[in-house]
Amino acid sequence: MDASRSEPLRVMVVDDSVVIRGLIARWIEAEPDMVVAASLRTGRDAVNQVERVDPDVAVLDIEMPDLDGISALPLLLAKKRNLVVIMASTLTRRNAEVSLKALSLGASDYIPKPESTREKDAAEIFRRDLIEKIRHLGARRRRSSLTVASPPLVPSAEHGRETHVRPVVPPQPVLRPFGTVAPRALLIGSSTGGPQALISLITELGPVIDRVPVLITQHMPPTFTTILAEHLARASRRPAHEGVDGEPVKAGQVYLAPGGRHMRVARQGSGAAIALDDGAPVNFCKPAVDPLFTSAIGVWQGAILAVVLTGMGSDGMRGGKEIVAAGGSIIAQDEATSVVWGMPGSAVNAGICSAVLPLGQIAPKLNRLFSGDRS
Repeated sequence: MDASRSEPLRVMVVDDSVVIRGLIARWIEAEPDMVVAASLRTGRDAVNQVERVDPDVAVLDIEMPDLDGISALPLLLAKKRNLVVIMASTLTRRNAEVSLKALSLGASDYIPKPESTREKDAAEIFRRDLIEKIRHLGARRRRSSLTVASPPLVPSAEHGRETHVRPVVPPQPVLRPFGTVAPRALLIGSSTGGPQALISLITELGPVIDRVPVLITQHMPPTFTTILAEHLARASRRPAHEGVDGEPVKAGQVYLAPGGRHMRVARQGSGAAIALDDGAPVNFCKPAVDPLFTSAIGVWQGAILAVVLTGMGSDGMRGGKEIVAAGGSIIAQDEATSVVWGMPGSAVNAGICSAVLPLGQIAPKLNRLFSGDRS
């Protein structure tokens, strides 16, 4: 039997608030596929007990006495290398900075805590997002651990002769040809694992940014997007900022959807402008990728190249279909380099992609495409 399916995910909850610990513990215990392995007050307790408790996932608060989350993180990963760590923090600028730093130190993801768990909607969104992250990240890490731990292939007898048992190779995705029209804008959508992927990608995209505007939607709350935009500006050495309603869209700039608002583009004279939207969540997300993708068609028609990076869910797939129908092209990050292959996997399975590439190969491909290569 597959251990990844038969045994519940073991979750260690680390938070100095007894209220938050109790709340998260009750949510976890209500799920059939996960269990609370430990409920601890400080990072020091977590480091001391992680080997004995042996969790699959740790929900780690940032602000704690004795040893805070960012200090405990490398110590926990040194003791259990494949531990999934989800950083939890309130929405302050400092905590947004610390959360992004934690991702670079090996945390798998982050989750913002609501200012008050007494607000029903805020608490429910927090619960849904946390449980989803635990389930997807924990299951993926467990699968990868089982793959690494698998015994080597051995010969087996079949009809009196020796044969080798071969692993099942997944079918290759069906790819579309790239659009024939030179792209005039680069759109990027991402979610879980996205901040690290975006920073890695944008570092190599200087030639593209100089030619066309780059518009990004990353599933992220307010304040976090402000900090991410600053990181993208440093990584790209180009202007990068949260989109401002009504501002012109120009080549040489990177525009990031601000947390809590959908970012669209709209015609403005002979050019384009940012249009922020405070409407309902799309695909449970705000900002969402689909509104950006679909709105861009009204400005650039088929002269669009879009990239779908790592993330849970299927956001970007519907908008990607519309881009392809208009004559544009989609590139998806491959499964091996994605933290979660939900969003890119949905695009691939929908048959709308012209390339499915490891993260490290996407920037070189984009640089070639924007310099005139159409294949």
